[in-house]
Amino acid sequence: MKIAPVAVLCLTLVIAGCASNPGNPQDPLEPMNRAVYSFNDKVDRAVAKPMAQAYRTVTPTPLRIAVGNFFNNILDVYSIANNVLRADPQKALNDVMRVAINSTLGVFGLVDFATPAGLANNKTTLGDTMATWGWKSSSYLVIPFLGPSTIRDGIGTGVTLYLSPDRDLYATPAQANVAWGLHLVSKREQLLGLEDSVQEAALDPYSYTRDAYLQIRAKDVGAPSPSAADDMDIDQLMAPDTSSAPLATAPK
Repeated sequence: MKIAPVAVLCLTLVIAGCASNPGNPQDPLEPMNRAVYSFNDKVDRAVAKPMAQAYRTVTPTPLRIAVGNFFNNILDVYSIANNVLRADPQKALNDVMRVAINSTLGVFGLVDFATPAGLANNKTTLGDTMATWGWKSSSYLVIPFLGPSTIRDGIGTGVTLYLSPDRDLYATPAQANVAWGLHLVSKREQLLGLEDSVQEAALDPYSYTRDAYLQIRAKDVGAPSPSAADDMDIDQLMAPDTSSAPLATAPK
């Protein structure tokens, strides 16, 4: 099953190479991106959002937090690898300690003891690694089912999905697929209300989402802030609902 999302992502990147639009220098693929955005929005309204709402309704808050913590602990393992690739031993050691504490005292990551202990939750992706080694600016890209990204981060996501060593944690591929389905539902539940904030704040939700995402990623990788998003209150946008565990990082 892990080949399917990678194939979709690769197809998107191939199409991206053939698309162009000079209207926005940060979004030369805008016609294609808008089409994918529209598709994702329909899928979200029909499937993802209802599932996330049902998950919130039937799952007690402590259990939702535990599920989020479990998957965040797995993401810390990826963060270790990427901080090693970035030649950042301090952050890599921080992440090793987070995984060690949360996997033992936290019972396989269900409880987050590391953050209250003062260990930074600095999730790092392959996109961040490529930015560290020089690829700081990258064109905007909307990935089917996954949403906002960039060409750089899309490639990083594709490689990560292909490797996905965490699948070895599960006894069968079916269990792995169920687990990652739960992960996606959990992340979508944490973002419930964000779509309403975007709809209320913008005449063009696509442009607003794009500019907000590019500003977040520019801040993450230390690139100049996109001028179109200078006046946005990103902290307010990314905190539409506090009824469940916060998302570990901004989308990448």
